[in-house]
Amino acid sequence: MIYPSIDRLTEKIGSKFLLVNIVATRVREMKEYNHYQMEVKDYKSKKDIGKALEEVATDMITIKK
Repeated sequence: MIYPSIDRLTEKIGSKFLLVNIVATRVREMKEYNHYQMEVKDYKSKKDIGKALEEVATDMITIKK
């Protein structure tokens, strides 16, 4: 099973396309700053994409409406 679930993430963001853009931007940010600005202490995922998705799921990354 994928964590966090896509249903939970689209409830928070509203669009799969917007979710992809937000996560891609966050992953680039993580790589650029060498993981110094990690938001969550204990990630379940090992990959940066999973970590960014976890940040969205825990409301650490949101969009302004």
